[in-house]
Amino acid sequence: MSTEEENNSSQYEPSDGNDEQILSFVLGGEEYGVDILRVQEIKDWEKTTGIPNSPDYVMGVINLRGAVVPVIDLRVRFGLPNVTYDDSTVVIILRSNDENTGTQKIIGIVVDGVSDVHTLDSNTIQSAPDINGSIHSDYVKGLATVAEKMVIVLNVDQLITQGVLAAIKKNLRIEE
Repeated sequence: MSTEEENNSSQYEPSDGNDEQILSFVLGGEEYGVDILRVQEIKDWEKTTGIPNSPDYVMGVINLRGAVVPVIDLRVRFGLPNVTYDDSTVVIILRSNDENTGTQKIIGIVVDGVSDVHTLDSNTIQSAPDINGSIHSDYVKGLATVAEKMVIVLNVDQLITQGVLAAIKKNLRIEE
């Protein structure tokens, strides 16, 4: 084996079983990602039915095969500039586990567009810096570099159950 081949082979690290797949999407010009196992489906943008007295980021609800699913606009939730809805705008239907009740919650998030599915080594996801921004650090699982772009990997359970649904429950009476 040549020296070059030895150097190349030493850079290869077999998977240790810590791979995870994320669905990446664009939001306000930045790339975000969520665990692909939390994605139930991706739907084209459709008008929602509004809910009175809900937080400004709650767009309303949709009927998803008989289930009423709240839909939020992450741009508004994260304090990003508003973008018009167009052909690339989609709703990602996510499932989260509520650790307090042991139940699964479903919510739709409106994003500017879906990018790709990436396989990441969990060990390469870096902790997010502790900054006081519009995105609460509890909602960020970490940062990953994919194809020379930084992807903000979101913690779906924290974002939905501790963030979005907790705020909605303050304004509305939602039954468990």
